[in-house]
Amino acid sequence: MILHGALGSQEQFENLEENLTDEFEVYKFNFTWHGGGDIPPQSFSIDLFSKDLIEFLKKQNFQDINIFGYSMGGYVALYTVINSNSLINNCIKKIFTLGTKFNWNPETSRKEASMLNPEDIESKIPKFADILKKRHTEKNWKSVLNKTAEMMINLGNNPEIKTEDLSKIDIPVLITVGDKDNMVTIDESSTVAGKINGAKFKVLENTFHPIEKVDIEMLSNEIKNFIN
Repeated sequence: MILHGALGSQEQFENLEENLTDEFEVYKFNFTWHGGGDIPPQSFSIDLFSKDLIEFLKKQNFQDINIFGYSMGGYVALYTVINSNSLINNCIKKIFTLGTKFNWNPETSRKEASMLNPEDIESKIPKFADILKKRHTEKNWKSVLNKTAEMMINLGNNPEIKTEDLSKIDIPVLITVGDKDNMVTIDESSTVAGKINGAKFKVLENTFHPIEKVDIEMLSNEIKNFIN
């Protein structure tokens, strides 16, 4: 299963899905608010997206699933294992994260949230604005940005994965980060991996944070090696 990141959608992973289907049956979906879905009354939160994942797993009646979580998707996957019941935990067998930010504090949150101003993006990065409009619809894209910024501020004030929670994870986990990632540090990623029992950690060479800049063939091989 593939879980997308903040501001993302399942459509970003079509190439990765193609590279994995020779060995796996691949599933993906959009978190609430993302990909042009209806706007619900709830605000963004990791807990809300975790409920999306749990609902999807129950609907599909999975007995055995491995998860690749990109950026926020990795955070959601680990949060779900920490906080869900044994039925869901027994269903999730392995988690592979890429570019997942764990070091949320007021300073880092304000920095990340400040880059999500819709008006600034529309005037300074119009191509990115057009991508977001297409991905989340003309009507919703600004709300998605604003809600994501709000969620980041909340994470900075109260991270939804606490350091003491990591020892509750008892399934195989691989934490990866790109050596050129300008959002997630190698130190924060390796520190988290060291606090999860039996977790592995790997730095992916010549890899930036945006999934569009990741070598998909390399990534698919890493996923296959870990799961198999």
